[in-house]
Amino acid sequence: MARTPSNMLPLGTKAPSFNLIDTVTNASRSLEDLKGDKGTVVMFICNHCPFVIHVNPEISRLGKEYQAKGVGFIAISSNDVINYPQDAPHLMKLKAEEESYSFPYLYDETQEVARAYDAACTPDFYLFDEDLKLVYRGQLDNSRPGNGIPLTGTDLRNAMDALLEGRSPEANQKPSIGCNIKWADN
Repeated sequence: MARTPSNMLPLGTKAPSFNLIDTVTNASRSLEDLKGDKGTVVMFICNHCPFVIHVNPEISRLGKEYQAKGVGFIAISSNDVINYPQDAPHLMKLKAEEESYSFPYLYDETQEVARAYDAACTPDFYLFDEDLKLVYRGQLDNSRPGNGIPLTGTDLRNAMDALLEGRSPEANQKPSIGCNIKWADN
């Protein structure tokens, strides 16, 4: 299992707009449709990555908890499904149902959205404020598959709490670590 870190997009970056298919509803969804009133989490995940499988219970919990507080949650898979068929849209729908995602699970077929966000790994987390300016990018917490550290979502949770309380999230942010995004051969 490769250990690829986040690219750490500069804080203050405006969230790139997108319009992608939600694999659960088969509806086209835009960032503007899905953003939260108080903030928005955009996360790049996929079905097969052991790092994502490890964090799925916590991202599902955080989604339910923080959506109720006005934070929008959006999951995007940008993996090449030709070489990684387990990440295909019909299987994304099944994964979203299996994990009880309360948020849309979008498919970035062209990989343009992942490139616009400079996403590097799965999972890769971005938190934007109400104006869609980046305030946090990095890890969910220190837990990784097999390291024995409990899954808590502490880093992302602290960033969302700070945003909701009108404070700036901690400036010292640790990159996420995960499998690299599976880029299509061009």
